[in-house]
Amino acid sequence: MAFSPSAPVVVDLWVDPVCPFAWQTARWVREVEKVRPITPRWHAMSLSVLNGSREDLTDEWRESLALAWRPVRVLTAARLAEGPDVFWPLYSAMATRIHHDGNRKFDEVIAQSLAEAGLPAELASAASSTEFDDEVRASHHAGMDPVGMDVGTPVIHVPGSDGETVAFFGPVITRLLTGDAAAQLWDGTLMVASTPGFFEIKRSRTEGPVFP
Repeated sequence: MAFSPSAPVVVDLWVDPVCPFAWQTARWVREVEKVRPITPRWHAMSLSVLNGSREDLTDEWRESLALAWRPVRVLTAARLAEGPDVFWPLYSAMATRIHHDGNRKFDEVIAQSLAEAGLPAELASAASSTEFDDEVRASHHAGMDPVGMDVGTPVIHVPGSDGETVAFFGPVITRLLTGDAAAQLWDGTLMVASTPGFFEIKRSRTEGPVFP
């Protein structure tokens, strides 16, 4: 299986607004879009779904996961009501407030982000409703099942040259890459992810995501 940097690629990404690593990778993909012929499509996964059944959760972590449902529910409700094109503007507005501004008051983040994205304010009511939870779970599993539940977010799917989907976790990056650096990481990621028998390359992180 081989990928060509000049061949158009539809890239499906699964992200949770509360995950800083997903946000950094999402920003990188938007930079790749400037230098490679890719078309990103955005989908919701949920750290709350991924980790909610773990037995080693502290009370603090359990509370954090309960709150993390709120942004992803609204993101899902907005996509269903307004179409997939609203995903990126709303996700970007949420993630910027959460990760760049350090705002963990999710209801405030939701209200401000809906306004910035030009979406109806009443969509905020989805945050406290379970109406969209099945849809969140369905989207989550569509992204995660081909990769496995022992990883996190971001998750990316790309079409392989043999017609099969190439699905992988990552890349996990702490600093935003642009230009040639963004393109080189993209090309290398596709190369290793599509190599038969390849499963993992990893090292311990020495820093968290860096946001300007």
